[in-house]
Amino acid sequence: SGVLSSEEQEQQACESTQQMAAEQQHKHTNRLRYEQSPYLLQHQHNPVDWYPWGPEALAAAKREDKPIFLSVGYATCHWCHVMEHESFESEEIAAIMNKNFINIKVDREERPDVDRVYMSYIQAISGRGGWPMSVWLTPDLEPLYGGTYYPSKDMIRGGQLMMPSFQTVLTRIGQLWESNREDLKAKGTSVMSQLSSALSAEPSGEGAGSIGPDAAEHALTTCTAQLAKRFDPDQGGFGGAPKFPRPCEINNLLCTFDFQKAQGKDEDANKTLHMAIFSLEKMAAGGMYDQIGGGFHRYSVDEFWHVPHFEKMCYDNPQLVLTYLAAFQITRANSLALVARGVLDYLRRDMTSKDGGLFSAEDADSLDPSTNHKSEGFFYVWTQEEVEKVLGPERAPLFCDAYSIRKQGNCTLSPRSDPHDEFRGKNVPILLQPLERVAAQNNLGLEELHQELAACRKELHAARAARPRPGLDDKVVTAWNGYGISAFARAARTLAAEEPPVRPLFPVEGGECHEYLQCAERTAEFVRAHLWDSNKRILLRSFRVAPSTVEGFADDYACLIQGLLDLYEAGGHTKWLQWAMELQQRMDELFLDPAGGGYYATTGADKSILIRIKDEYDGAEPTASSLAAANLQRLAHLVPGKAGAGNGERWMNEADKTLASLQGQHFEIPLAVPQMCCSGYLKLASPFKQVIIAHDSSASHASSYQALMDAVHAPFAPSKAVIHIDVSDPACKAFWQDYNPAAWDMVQAHFQKQELTPTAFICQNFTCQAPTTSPLDVTKQLQQSGKPKQPTPFTMPGL
Repeated sequence: SGVLSSEEQEQQACESTQQMAAEQQHKHTNRLRYEQSPYLLQHQHNPVDWYPWGPEALAAAKREDKPIFLSVGYATCHWCHVMEHESFESEEIAAIMNKNFINIKVDREERPDVDRVYMSYIQAISGRGGWPMSVWLTPDLEPLYGGTYYPSKDMIRGGQLMMPSFQTVLTRIGQLWESNREDLKAKGTSVMSQLSSALSAEPSGEGAGSIGPDAAEHALTTCTAQLAKRFDPDQGGFGGAPKFPRPCEINNLLCTFDFQKAQGKDEDANKTLHMAIFSLEKMAAGGMYDQIGGGFHRYSVDEFWHVPHFEKMCYDNPQLVLTYLAAFQITRANSLALVARGVLDYLRRDMTSKDGGLFSAEDADSLDPSTNHKSEGFFYVWTQEEVEKVLGPERAPLFCDAYSIRKQGNCTLSPRSDPHDEFRGKNVPILLQPLERVAAQNNLGLEELHQELAACRKELHAARAARPRPGLDDKVVTAWNGYGISAFARAARTLAAEEPPVRPLFPVEGGECHEYLQCAERTAEFVRAHLWDSNKRILLRSFRVAPSTVEGFADDYACLIQGLLDLYEAGGHTKWLQWAMELQQRMDELFLDPAGGGYYATTGADKSILIRIKDEYDGAEPTASSLAAANLQRLAHLVPGKAGAGNGERWMNEADKTLASLQGQHFEIPLAVPQMCCSGYLKLASPFKQVIIAHDSSASHASSYQALMDAVHAPFAPSKAVIHIDVSDPACKAFWQDYNPAAWDMVQAHFQKQELTPTAFICQNFTCQAPTTSPLDVTKQLQQSGKPKQPTPFTMPGL
């Protein structure tokens, strides 16, 4: 780890040669040319004298006593591109920036720690945030002023200045710095003190040490009630436009459904489930889901999930897969499984490096050859004429009918769909009517229609591939690859329950679901090879050509641990579970708040990050604490260790202290942390059902073993721990003797009397059901709600 392979060295040399050639063609080249981040490299030829965040820039600000202009964005950010073109490429504006400021450019995906501190400031002063983020700082990194996008000209309405231009703000701050410098510095110090106090204050309720079942239930059901008040009964989702897919909201509903069902509250459970499934169906029918190529765009600008902001991100697509898989486990609706497959096959096809790492994002903008300018969504939208040209006069009408393709364009469902008239005459495919109705109207059987539309989508996908592609951010981020590992691993088992078995329906490739396990393993191998420093025992944040010098953050650890646990439980090697244990230990050492509970986002070692923050909001990405609260409980049940000497009790105590915020600052507004509420549900449903699948890999029982493993993952049963033990493997035996001796003793005792046939043991609260070799029995036992009533006695030896 940390040493470049010959291929990486060759790629670096190639990029260096290309860079030198490019620099000869550009008038300006700045320090960003030495960076790896695609976002920073996009700005390397600006006339602005950009610095990356680091000691050189911060020392220059101190030495020259200049304020800092901090610009934060990411490679696929549409308005970041706009501001670059309008302002950062301007010689006139760059001259003002270079004379009066130390200008620092930050990729928020590479340095979320920098972004987090100053976005908190922007949100505090304006009530909103977003990217690009523009902040002016003192040389001591204390904020003076800030906002998001600034236009190139003053926006004046009715004779009043509505928004100052970027140049106006630059000029004014430059003047104030020259005339009133000490007052500005004092203001910055005061602002940072207030911000630090607000973000660093210990919330009430933390440090309580544990969470009771009443508080966990209150958080779960109150979060669901708060979602119900915001539910859109017509179009699904929560709240109005723009609509963001927030997987943790649906996750909360699915956990609440499971709880209500177990309590016998069937009517409430059905209402809760309807909100979840209806929202998922509407999202998948809309244009926010790429009907042609699979995968979800970032969000919908309208209330119909129709016209999206067209970027595609690695952090939300795998999360959405996990949510669709959970919904499939509950409903057995193949349509939900197909959406999950569509996303996974998109990730495999377009977002995976040759070595298995998952890329970060695809841009919203792409080149329109007719204008030679980039425009948002050009790659994805269609005129009716274009569709007819590809599909021909016989097939085009069916596709146009199904996906509401119109000659005048279809981006008119809402005033919000196309407020700037960018998509006049253009179509974003959307399913506005049930396919059963389309089949009937066209005298086709439903299966025949599915096949016809899949063939059309494949042809259109091939035609679309000839267009200039959106830009690719080929940075590999550790946290997001953790999500990807989870998605591929869980799909490998969950999708075995599809009935009838899946067939190719492009963008679904229709492959054997167990192939997804190989994808999960390749991604895990990539992260271990390129993003884990085994000498320092730390994760690195990202990789592009070579590993980043930025160390991993708490979310990198939490997401990867979740992925490794899912990979192990899906049948992966024990080494992944061992690595998850090591990573949890390091996460605790680096980020845990032992007094207040939960996890800081950063280690606190970088003194340029002035505030050490705990994230308190499950947004597009859940907080590290929300994920860790579940990871800790899973580890405590998987590998409790020897009685009185193991990690199980310590991990469960840490989970309790992390969950204590649900009876503290989040007691009244659990909607802020839906994923934390899901982790609280695991505590509410404890003790976990421990599922042990024992087999002998040297015997010819592979299909029976796989069938049992598939059966374990068929039902929605979040409060379970899956252990698979190969009794013929000495290393496996030694591991379980150390980390779960009760499980090993039970398996050994059984096979001393029975044939070595793959067998499942399902235990809860130190009592086990009778061992079974039947996949159907396994699924039935896991579907039983609540504590076991009167199981056939089979007590673990030694307990």
